[in-house]
Amino acid sequence: MKILVPVKRVVDYNVKVRVKPDQSGVDLANVKMSMNPFCEIAVEEAIRLKEKGVASEIIAVSVGPAQAQETIRTALAMGADRGILVQTDEAVEPLAVAKILKSIVDAETPDVVLLGKQAIDGDNNQTGQMLAALLDWPQGTFASEVAVEGGKVNVTREIDGGLQTVALELPAVITTDLRLNEPRYASLPNIMKAKRKPIDTKTPDDFGVDITPRLETVKVTEPAKREAGVKVDSVAELVAKLKDEAGVI
Repeated sequence: MKILVPVKRVVDYNVKVRVKPDQSGVDLANVKMSMNPFCEIAVEEAIRLKEKGVASEIIAVSVGPAQAQETIRTALAMGADRGILVQTDEAVEPLAVAKILKSIVDAETPDVVLLGKQAIDGDNNQTGQMLAALLDWPQGTFASEVAVEGGKVNVTREIDGGLQTVALELPAVITTDLRLNEPRYASLPNIMKAKRKPIDTKTPDDFGVDITPRLETVKVTEPAKREAGVKVDSVAELVAKLKDEAGVI
């Protein structure tokens, strides 16, 4: 089984993001970047499937600037076999990413596309679903457990009412949730080995994909600062405040 794992370079989740003075976006100058946490979970799950003997090859794919090679190298150090970088300095929206991934899927013919459910920068939660629609493949989203059995993969997914397990015929698209696994740290020997693993560099034009934005960012603002809380002396006072001041009951 061949697994394709898209990974994205984003602002490190430990960094407090700053909005540009002109409110046109997030300030990325001198900011630490790393792999999207949901993508890390997808890479880890692919590696675990390979360790179980289910998968034979893992291909890490990223769409972004030349620095996204670092993100692919991280996936290679974790255990992926090779990488593909679709290099562009332009901001690429989910639909364009899905179209690029479809072209890569057509060329690589993987059995599973395993990707994070969303990126922590845009929080769109769209790419996996759009890719499944373009490929006309079954999809399992928000996976908290993945089990491959023969030509099927059982995906346990988190829904509002609890857990739902769906059986998907391969090939399939799976998006990962936080509780699927705990990603490993890359060891120093594996980091050194990753430097010798191949990364194929392409451009969106190689796939005939138009990445012209369809959306316009009007304004980016920081969230409102949280107000200080108050202590109440009784349940009756709490109910009164919820009713009269907050207006929630």
